[in-house]
Amino acid sequence: MTGRFDFSVTATSSKARRGVISTPRGQIRTPAFMPVGTAATVKAMMPDSVAATGADILLGNTYHLMLRPTAERIDRLGGLHRFMNWDKPILTDSGGFQVMSLADLRKLTEEGVTFRSHVDGSRHMLTPERSMEIQRLLGSDIVMCFDECPALPADRDRIAESMRLSMRWAARSREAFGDRPGHALFGIMQGGLERDLREESAEALKAIGFEGYAVGGLAVGEGQEAMFTCLDYAPDFLPADKPRYLMGVGKPDDIVGAVKRGIDMMDCVLPSRSGRTGQAFTRRGVVNIKNARHQDDPRPLDEHCTCPACTGYSRAYLHHVFRAKEIISSMLLTWHNLHYFQELMQDMRDAIEGDDFAGFEARFHAGRAEGDIEPL
Repeated sequence: MTGRFDFSVTATSSKARRGVISTPRGQIRTPAFMPVGTAATVKAMMPDSVAATGADILLGNTYHLMLRPTAERIDRLGGLHRFMNWDKPILTDSGGFQVMSLADLRKLTEEGVTFRSHVDGSRHMLTPERSMEIQRLLGSDIVMCFDECPALPADRDRIAESMRLSMRWAARSREAFGDRPGHALFGIMQGGLERDLREESAEALKAIGFEGYAVGGLAVGEGQEAMFTCLDYAPDFLPADKPRYLMGVGKPDDIVGAVKRGIDMMDCVLPSRSGRTGQAFTRRGVVNIKNARHQDDPRPLDEHCTCPACTGYSRAYLHHVFRAKEIISSMLLTWHNLHYFQELMQDMRDAIEGDDFAGFEARFHAGRAEGDIEPL
């Protein structure tokens, strides 16, 4: 693989940025939404179908892949791109969040985290060096530093201690990553909802130097208002010439609010998870296809949508196959949701290009206010 990793901002509208990340495996248009392929697959989707929705990049999960089928096996089989038949860029998270939230019997030390697998109870240790090794074996285009992410709310001392440990781990991650032309390592800002700790974290990361920077430690229970308050200042602490990635976000209004505040990249399991549970995102809000109100409805989910679910099937059919627990229900609703999220990103890119993000945001919220929104 030849080429280099690069990022450029091509247009702005207030704090919102349109740009492009160039990698040897292709370009990523920003702001970008990354579908989540936790176990080397986006659930209920073929790779070509994911690409057809407009996705330029996928996210893979270090924790899950290291446990099953193992990074070493994927490496022997030609790397993650070949393994899952996806030839565009892949970002892998570091495994830190999953170790903290999923693994059993965790023990945290300066060296790293020892834990028992949720799959078979086997014992493992994940360190910054091991996380970098796993992501190298996977062949990730964008690699994330190993960090600790405490759940919120947490007291200030706990947040500060965790952030400073993550900054020491960031330096070790940078050292272990080495010189890998065409690949990128992103640092992860921590600091909870404490402005001064966020700034301290950003300064530490900039001193180390990364190809991109993530805002971590949000969307972990603090609520949208608190998240947006943090995003009002946190991205500004990071270099303007590097991509900014908000991890684990989110709902459409979360995404619009994050882009408004200068975020370039996001990921979330919500589109696929919601599709499997009968929830569809539309311009007018959320449709719960399982509700009886849809059983005789000949309309599509969204008359303006061009995805296969909307152009080929009625709400009545989608209600039927969901109730009948047919696999096609998950396939069609997931495809629709991913298509909707990618169209949302393109609409924002177009609005930024025309320096009309405020107008786009007003239209976005007005459309949802007048629609048939159902509870998630």
